[in-house]
Amino acid sequence: MSALAVILGLSGPRLTEAERVFFRDANPWGFILFSRNVETPQQLRRLTHDLRDAVGRNCLIFVDQEGGRVQRLRPPHWRDFPSGAAFQYLYSRQEYLGKRAAYLSYRLIADDLRKVGITANCAPVLDLPQKSADPIISDRAFGSKVAPIIDIAHAAMAGLMCGGVAPVIKHIPGHGRATVDSHKELPKIKTSRQTLERTDFIPFRSLSDAPMAMTAHAVYECSSRSAVTVSKKSMTELVRAAIGFNGLVMSDDLDMKALRGGLKRKTERALAAGCDIALQCSGKLPDMVNVAKGAKLLSGRAESRAIIADNCADHIQPFNREAAEEEFNVLLSQVPYLKPAAERLAG
Repeated sequence: MSALAVILGLSGPRLTEAERVFFRDANPWGFILFSRNVETPQQLRRLTHDLRDAVGRNCLIFVDQEGGRVQRLRPPHWRDFPSGAAFQYLYSRQEYLGKRAAYLSYRLIADDLRKVGITANCAPVLDLPQKSADPIISDRAFGSKVAPIIDIAHAAMAGLMCGGVAPVIKHIPGHGRATVDSHKELPKIKTSRQTLERTDFIPFRSLSDAPMAMTAHAVYECSSRSAVTVSKKSMTELVRAAIGFNGLVMSDDLDMKALRGGLKRKTERALAAGCDIALQCSGKLPDMVNVAKGAKLLSGRAESRAIIADNCADHIQPFNREAAEEEFNVLLSQVPYLKPAAERLAG
């Protein structure tokens, strides 16, 4: 039987019996983990095993492990990783340095994730931040110009995929102009489509071969008055046509306040608009039940895209962790604002 077109969270570091039964019956396509689910490597390996056992298959398990402010696996059991701004700094000195550091960072992240059974990472960030924007993106981005974002993101995606971790580019079609945080309210981007095509869309178009993308909960007024996540017009015109993205599209978290209404209706709207998968992260069982009520089974092109995304976590290239750590630390030592934190970054 096909999986349900959802990715769900869970409440804590261990799978409860109620969650086990619900996941068995609902059969979500994948799961996503947060800091509340993470204690130790041994605990996390057991949790990812139990999640797969609940649905009876080797499903993708996601996490947000960008580095900087956004990383769920942290010291003392895992090293800290820098934010995207560090790679942009190195890139500004010499392009190769920025790309190599990004590759090593995400190859090391992939190694960390695979060791505990996590096989998909909601990264890299392709947003092009503007000076007037809300700081929710800021240093998470790989710079404020298109060229470094594209080059560094390609390197980051390669690092993940060489490590057997499927990447998710975000936040399509671009969150860099949002003047409010979509976790709290709905951003409205008034920029013309012509300008967006020359700027914000370019990184996503350049990485349109990525297996998965996550939407931005934002209105693009050049296309629709609704957030792209729930707008069939914006999904069709901007994501699929203007950007040319043909991979799996997952919504950003349906719990975010940018979207109004109950979770059942949000799920229905996201899937009807053209999202292949609805993402809901709270880990609260009543919320997940409502999402399941609004969801549908994967079928057609959405199911084909999901199969391709699954396959992107199947291949791991040989890797010398010790040598990669050593080279990565040398590169980070060239970033001035990271020097005081060198010992912390090394874990």
